[in-house]
Formats: sequence, structure tokens, C-alpha cells
Amino acid sequence: MTSTSTNTPEFKQFALDERLLTALDEIGFKRCTPIQGECLPLILDGHDIAGQAQTGTGKTAAFLLSTFHFLLTKPAAKNSNLRALIIAPTRELAIQIHSDAEKFNKHCGLKLALVYGGVDYEKQRKSLEGGVDILIGTPGRLIDYSKQKVFSFKDVEIVVLDEADRMFDLGFIADIRFMLRRMPKPDKRLNMLFSATLSHRVMELAYEHMNSPTQVKIKSEQVTADKVTQILYHVANDEKIPLLLGLLKHMNADRSIVFVNTKRVAEKVWSYLEGNGIHSAILSGDVPQSKRTRLFNEFSNGELAALVATDLAARGLHIPDVSHVFNYDLPQNCEDYVHRIGRTARAGATGDAISFGCEDYIYSLMEIESYIGYPIPTAQITDDLLAKPEPPVKRKHHAQAQQSHKKKTGRRPPRRSGKPSGQRT
Repeated sequence: MTSTSTNTPEFKQFALDERLLTALDEIGFKRCTPIQGECLPLILDGHDIAGQAQTGTGKTAAFLLSTFHFLLTKPAAKNSNLRALIIAPTRELAIQIHSDAEKFNKHCGLKLALVYGGVDYEKQRKSLEGGVDILIGTPGRLIDYSKQKVFSFKDVEIVVLDEADRMFDLGFIADIRFMLRRMPKPDKRLNMLFSATLSHRVMELAYEHMNSPTQVKIKSEQVTADKVTQILYHVANDEKIPLLLGLLKHMNADRSIVFVNTKRVAEKVWSYLEGNGIHSAILSGDVPQSKRTRLFNEFSNGELAALVATDLAARGLHIPDVSHVFNYDLPQNCEDYVHRIGRTARAGATGDAISFGCEDYIYSLMEIESYIGYPIPTAQITDDLLAKPEPPVKRKHHAQAQQSHKKKTGRRPPRRSGKPSGQRT
């Protein structure tokens, strides 16, 4: 959630409910971002929206403010148990949307609920009892509860589909159509769709299930975020670990995400980071939801210096103050490059994105540069950037050591302060 633009309207210029304006003042939001400035007047006038904007540009606040305003100014239908539905493709994005919604709800008194798979089945189910005003969730868990008649889609007044292109990528589109077909007809509800790209397949979905949506495209001169400094190193496979450790040292990259293409490589990178005094964790598709949530919290509060992630984490996440993104492996999909480096330089901040063009994945570079519209600047590898790695840790032994320490002290081992060092000889 962000609002940093200086040439866009102030929120008070719109006829938003006073309770929302009070919340915005307390949060410190005065002016809209471009996507908010374009969408809010259209949505508040009752138009459906198909919005395109880069990640981190404030589209969450655009649809949340609109949703809250309509619910606050329009009486609920009798016996309605669900007024507004916000559908997100990933658990992390759903959690972030709910967190932002709670900030706007401070003076509004609406009942919010959050549902997603992997944890708290009965707890989430219980939160829906008696009906909710705004339900935020992922497709699988939403359909599960609806089939159990915990709630019904038949009275939905507002529906928001966030990261629509990602719904296609993750294979959720049949689930999305299942839900939309059980709601009131498109002209009987307010519909909002947001996506990083308004591709043909996304717009086909919009025209089929929305009421003549207005397209709003907020596009900078480049596809990637403007405030990300990008650099590429052409590197041999056996130099990737020394270069990563050296750059982490020289750049003071204290909150970094290292993207890799496979879990096997993630294990290797993690073992070297831990072996060289950089406390880190692996984030991949098979990490349980409860552990993923804990890892995000530890990373956000500085307990972890780095996350080693597969593309699971490339979209739909808002992790504040990520200083550096490393593409240890160049992604094999050009759009994933944009989403990876979009994890930094959020909310108007700056950030660095460092990519390794190695022997295995350099073939992806031409497609990536064609997609973003310009060549990624390159830098030369110098001897002082190549650290001499300490041996990697064994994951099993490391876990046992941490567990033993926790049993003795009641807390996790402290973050190691050692730095990678050494030069190529």
C-alpha cells in the first residue's frame, strides 16, 4: 500500500466517506498514486475497472478504498452473508491485502475475514459465522467453504480480482469462473480486475464476467520499476557462489532475496550463505504455510539477512525494505524477471537488482532484454568481488544444532556476524 505521488489528486478531493479520510490522514496518505488517481473517480462513479499497473504502485489501496466507500454508503441487503469478495492468487498476497484492509477499517466497523489454504481450517471457518462484509481469500479455500454453504456468492455486491494474470499462471482460472458464475449478473454488482498485464486472455475474462469495464493502464516508460538499479555479471558456473558472497559483503545487502530456478540450487546457495555467516532461509513451494509466515516475519524484522527463493515468491508479496534482489539464476520466463526485481524499490524506495548470466541460463537474456525494452547494464567481475567461501553447512546438522540451542536457551541461535572474505588467487 503506497501513496507517494506529487502530481496526482489528493484523496480529500474525492467524495470518500469521512471515516476513510480520517484513516488516510492517520496513515499519512494525502495524495494518490497514478493508478489510484485514475481509478478512484471511475469506480466511485460506478464503472467497472480493468486496471494495469506495476506491482507496488498502490492498486491495493485503490480497490480497498472503493470497496469500503460503497459498503459504508449503501445499506446491506437483508440476510446477506457476504457483501464484498476480494480474490488473490497466493496466500501471501491475501494476507497482505487483509493487513491493509484492517488499517482502513479502523473507524469503519466493517467485519473482515481472511481465508487461505494450508492452516487454520476450523478457525477460518468459524470467522465466517454470522456473515462478513469483506472476505479476502484464495480460490481453493473460498470454493471449499462455499460448497459447505458456510457462505453464498449469490448476494455479492462487489468483487475484486487481484493479479489476474497470475491466476492464469497458477491454473486457477476455472475456479475463478466457477465463483463468478454463482454471483449476481455483472450489471448487478461492482467489478474490479487488476493485473500486471491486460493480456488477451485477461481481457477475455473481463468482458465475459464484467459490465463493460473501463481499461486503465498506468505504464511507465519502461516495464520494470523505475527506481531499481539493474546490473548483470557474466559469470562462470563455479564463480557464482564466490561472486554472490562477495557482492553481499561489498554492497552491505542486509535484506536480500536470492532467486534461483530449482529447489536443489536453493539448498546449495542456502548452505553456503549459512556457512559464511549470513543467516538465511529457503522459500519454496513445499514449505508449509505456517513456516512461510514465520520466515516472512523473521525476514521483515531483520532476523534473517536473506531469503533464497524460487519463483513462488516472485509475485504477490509485499515485503518492506528489501534492499537487494539477486537473480542467482536468470529466470527462464521474461515476465518473471520483472516480478522478481519488483520485490525491491517498493513504495517509492530505491533498490538494486543483480543478475548472474551464467553458462546454464544466459540464453534467457535476449528474451528478457527484448521484453523490458533495453539491455541490462553489465559490470566486470574483479578479484575483490570474488570471496573465498568457507565450507557449506549440512542442512540436517544445522537444523539439529539450532534445535539443540533452542532447547537449552529457549530461543533461536543469534545471527552470525561473520562476513565472507578473501580474493581469487
